[in-house]
Amino acid sequence: MAAKRIVIDPVTRIEGHLRVEVEVKDGFVTEAFSSGTMVRGLEIILRGRDPRDAWAFAERTCGVCTTVHALASVRSVEDALGIVIPPDAELIRNLMFCAQYMQDHVVHFYHLHALDWVDVVSALKADPEKTSALAQSISDWPKSSVGYFSDVQKRIAKFVASGQLGIFANGYWGHPAMQLPAEANLLAVAHYIEALDWQKEIVKVHTIFGGKNPHPNYLVGGVPCSLDINQANAINAERLAYVGKLLADARSFVEQVYIPDLLAIASFYKNWASIGGGLKNYLCYGDLPTNGFGDPGKFKFPRGAILDRDLTRIHPVDAHDPQQVKEFISHSWYQYSDGDEAGRNPWDGETKFNYTGPQPPYNQLNVDGKYSWLKTPRWNNHAMEVGPLARMLVGYGSGRADIKEAVDMVLKKLDVPVAVLFSTLGRTAARGIETYLVAQWAQEFFSDLLTNIKNGDSRTFNGEKWDPATWPSSAKGIGMSEAPRGALAHWIVIENEKIANYQLVVPSTWNASPRDSQGQRSAYESSLLGTPVADPDKPLEIIRTIHSFDPCLACAVHLYDPQGRTLNRVTIGG
Repeated sequence: MAAKRIVIDPVTRIEGHLRVEVEVKDGFVTEAFSSGTMVRGLEIILRGRDPRDAWAFAERTCGVCTTVHALASVRSVEDALGIVIPPDAELIRNLMFCAQYMQDHVVHFYHLHALDWVDVVSALKADPEKTSALAQSISDWPKSSVGYFSDVQKRIAKFVASGQLGIFANGYWGHPAMQLPAEANLLAVAHYIEALDWQKEIVKVHTIFGGKNPHPNYLVGGVPCSLDINQANAINAERLAYVGKLLADARSFVEQVYIPDLLAIASFYKNWASIGGGLKNYLCYGDLPTNGFGDPGKFKFPRGAILDRDLTRIHPVDAHDPQQVKEFISHSWYQYSDGDEAGRNPWDGETKFNYTGPQPPYNQLNVDGKYSWLKTPRWNNHAMEVGPLARMLVGYGSGRADIKEAVDMVLKKLDVPVAVLFSTLGRTAARGIETYLVAQWAQEFFSDLLTNIKNGDSRTFNGEKWDPATWPSSAKGIGMSEAPRGALAHWIVIENEKIANYQLVVPSTWNASPRDSQGQRSAYESSLLGTPVADPDKPLEIIRTIHSFDPCLACAVHLYDPQGRTLNRVTIGG
């Protein structure tokens, strides 16, 4: 039987524009190609600007990862200029980071990924009494009565009766790969709706410390807010108490809704523990410092790399070593001044567009040439997966007691070995595990902040090197972070007080990029190989694995040809 080419463009329920082409033979994916159909231009926009203003532009890279790009940006400038921020500023940044993680991961699980596993229409057949019993057997969450689930079911029925499923439209309902019983489907749909209300609350942490959300304010040298428990125009006792309540409520939702639902759903999909593993290499820059960013050994998320799934050896990562991270463009719509085969460290990176594009009828990419707007980053010439799974594996392999305990707890409840993590199911579980940890860490950071304030330390800004007259004529730095989707870094070169070069290497660049000059696949393409496909016209299984990475490609603007026509077409919707 000849292989069949399936094109999914755009892949939906993600941020940005992603095209995936796969070849399916005898019911399994035998080849895969991932194409980012958006062009990045922020590097060009930032040239010649004041480095202290870079965060405000860089933060607009994405409307989802709203805070981490600003964080990476200010860290790049602080790294270049040798600025050390006060402890309270570090704690506030950590709290904003944690709020982002909890909101982002919950939204991904319920609103972007759950519908790959949950059959909404099947929920109409559920017995609310049995759903209530299921809910109470896995959690103490108060919204679990028979009447509550009956009301949710009636709301779904109204959608269906009207012929418009609204937010639940265009799903692969009734697909043979859907395995949840009706009662579990109803439970998940009810919590989908609850999560919509909850997620808008936790981001208020950003508005308190950063003035707004999305895109809260940041500041090179600290944070743009002052601490004074008695002043109305500062972060006072009332606002701090509100932050404490938001964090406590978030932890309750994560522990009593998200994690129980994750475990319940995963228990019906253990066959996915052997699907979607892909690459065997994992990279984590680390984040959530507890003793300054210059001491990665004290990060809550440890820094390191894993090769060939060997958890007994964590390789050291030094992004300041120009040989470790390089970006290749042999299959990307860019050009380098010295040729397209060799990689470039981002400090020496170039952003020069070289787009020829697909020719009519636009139905397939020229995968032998350039086929994506994403560059292809490599760590020591290795293709690396980044994201929650990488963070949990590096933490587990590093012997971090809290991470190991949380991972083992989930594995024990599912009655599966650690090898299960190397899969689509494991990737989704890892995101939940780290949310469980972040919810605890957030309360630790908040407690530390209160202790510092009580001890008389309320400093939130270090202005020693704010004046450009104190800067060297030339400097360069790296701002590393762990975005919800993985390892993130901004490279900056400062010349004569202005930005001479600025390069972003974002998580989905690592995961979604095309092949490199040696033909090595990146994470998306590698993970799809061997995926079973029951119905080529409804490629749910492909979507499941891609969504397990939580793709986010909004690092640029949509591309059109000179006549204003879009250069990609939808072949199959997700």
